[in-house]
Amino acid sequence: MLPTLLGLCEASDMSATDELKGRKLYDALIALKPPGMAETDWAIAAGMNRGFFSNLKAGEGSPRLSTIKKLLGEIGKTEADLDPAAPTAPKPRGRTPAKRSDDAEATDTVGIQQIDYAYGMGAAFNDSPVQVEVMQFPRMWVETITYSPPELLTWARGRGDSMAPTIYDGDLVMIDRSQKKVQEQDAIWAFMVGDVGSVKRLRVKGDRFIILSDNPTIPDDEEPQDFVTIIGRVVFVGAKK
Repeated sequence: MLPTLLGLCEASDMSATDELKGRKLYDALIALKPPGMAETDWAIAAGMNRGFFSNLKAGEGSPRLSTIKKLLGEIGKTEADLDPAAPTAPKPRGRTPAKRSDDAEATDTVGIQQIDYAYGMGAAFNDSPVQVEVMQFPRMWVETITYSPPELLTWARGRGDSMAPTIYDGDLVMIDRSQKKVQEQDAIWAFMVGDVGSVKRLRVKGDRFIILSDNPTIPDDEEPQDFVTIIGRVVFVGAKK
């Protein structure tokens, strides 16, 4: 243990000694840090900036002795407790995701229902039974679109041209049925007005929905919110091949 750094550093700063500065000083300080105390909390308590220890660890800067005294005083230590032979501080341990083989990633799929019902981009009557087929998709791909549970996702087809060029007749749309409340203006939604299903943009105006088409030749429409049943939000459009 050093008897004191006072004689070495009092006249200027910690760079006056080759023994304790940069990473060595960082290691000596961290060796004294109480368990459970975060480096940033320690620095802030002593009046330093949040990046003090990160900079020191990277070898940037040579703190003055008065700065070191403030740091040590926060934990009831003095410069005499600093040990130039302190072991190198370990790297922080973070969460390490479990590694999976390429084969495992390739076969990690989720089932999403696809219905044979076409939501009109205009309108379509829901007057016939709907056939449901569950199709498998790579989990990683689905999670790039939405983190909603797969059981609340549905593939359907658009019909008509009122949403062109965003959605063309026959394009697949993924509907997120976990989203039932229109909170984002002008997003695309699948919804029913009575027995008529549509895929359109919705805008809230008082107690009514303004129904918008992307095709500029189609005029806007509107309905009272009580007349509209939200099926879900359209979160992905797949072009028909």
